[in-house]
Amino acid sequence: MFHGLSNVAFALAASLSWGAGDFSGGFASRRAQVLSVVAGAYAVGLMMLIALALIWSEQFPTTLDLIWGSVAGLSGAVGLVAFYQALAVGRMGIVAPIAGMLSAAVPVLFAAAFEGLPGPLQLIGFVLALIAVGLISGLGVVKGRPEGLGLALLAGLGFGSFFILISRVSHGAVFWPLAAARLSSLLFLLAILLIRRRKVLPETSVWPVVFLAGALDVAGNVFFVLATHAGRLDVAAVLSSLYPAVTVLLATIILKERVTRLQSIGIFVALVAIPLISV
Repeated sequence: MFHGLSNVAFALAASLSWGAGDFSGGFASRRAQVLSVVAGAYAVGLMMLIALALIWSEQFPTTLDLIWGSVAGLSGAVGLVAFYQALAVGRMGIVAPIAGMLSAAVPVLFAAAFEGLPGPLQLIGFVLALIAVGLISGLGVVKGRPEGLGLALLAGLGFGSFFILISRVSHGAVFWPLAAARLSSLLFLLAILLIRRRKVLPETSVWPVVFLAGALDVAGNVFFVLATHAGRLDVAAVLSSLYPAVTVLLATIILKERVTRLQSIGIFVALVAIPLISV
């Protein structure tokens, strides 16, 4: 019972951290080039993870754990680049929910195959949570040709694969595998920036927000790994994928952005899904 509640609590903490991190990164991206902001946040995250591993005196992981972390980082980076490209060429109202729901659905299918099906109430909660992700992301708000659909699918697969791969690390390993994941992600992004001859680091004026985004992303990753250690992967992945609700709420409170009726319904559906998944 305790492990199940820890699973849920850590997953929700990951959702809060990632949602706040996305808001911070998005805010910084309004004043600097997007990939430079992400690269800066990843660099901050890498330094923080190494520092945390040393402070906590975490034992250096096995080669296999480092491989899991590195491959997970590459998968996440591919997903992120595909997602931003999809947003650039497609319609956010279609791209965002497809990527979000697929990133949650892939770990659910993986867990069903290797851990068995969850209980009926949890299954209902999963369905409601996936619907909530779509509503909060604005599913169906914008009509038109689904450009960027392939990139959105790639993004969802990349994010979902990150969830699966990083959950494979040993239970005693947290910070070092995540540091390996962040390093591989950062190297991938730097290669893209150099190939495109783009500015690698963002402007000095946005670094405080970039630092905050990097710190929150690290917190989200740590909480997610702890959630997978405490319980089922599908529970961790689905609850963590509710992070768009946090981003929407922060945008409403801080930037005074308007929440649509569908997004409000999505947040309500998410609140209904959480206790069902927690059973």
